[in-house]
Amino acid sequence: MKNHIISAFRLTLVMLAVVGIYLVIVYGGSKILPTQGNAEIITYKGQKFYANIGQEFKSDQYFQGRPSSVNYNAAGSGGSNKGPSNEEYLETVQKRMDTLKLDNPAMKNTKVPVELATASGSGLDPDISPEGALYQVKRIAKLRNLPEGKITDLIKTQTEKPLLGLFGPSKVNVLKLNMALDQLK
Repeated sequence: MKNHIISAFRLTLVMLAVVGIYLVIVYGGSKILPTQGNAEIITYKGQKFYANIGQEFKSDQYFQGRPSSVNYNAAGSGGSNKGPSNEEYLETVQKRMDTLKLDNPAMKNTKVPVELATASGSGLDPDISPEGALYQVKRIAKLRNLPEGKITDLIKTQTEKPLLGLFGPSKVNVLKLNMALDQLK
């Protein structure tokens, strides 16, 4: 019995050390990131927005981000637990694709980028792919009376490349893109 208690105590001390070292590495690693592990807060027109949380844009004059399974409520972050074989889920995705094609009639024969029809795991993804942004250019150019080339150039300037050119996909933050879009004349 005494041997088991001593072994358990040793294991507890080793695990505390391992977990402590892990936490120090994760915390230290977060401090080398651009936002130092904190939320990126942007003040725009007197309002504060979190750039790392998906926002809902209801006007057709703006780029639309990923759909949210939690209605963009950061307090209730979470995805749907419906799989790709679930009929209700497939209907939801099809409705989103139909809506996108109605909102973007010039793109009705173009493949809908997946992130515009499916919600992310958290329901709060702030980014879309450059292809997802380009899919919406014709609609926005028409509604804002701007040349498509100008909006395409804006997307290129707002596109974030993969970390070190290796890790992750290229992405566009929808909030920042829409704020930059408002600045275009």
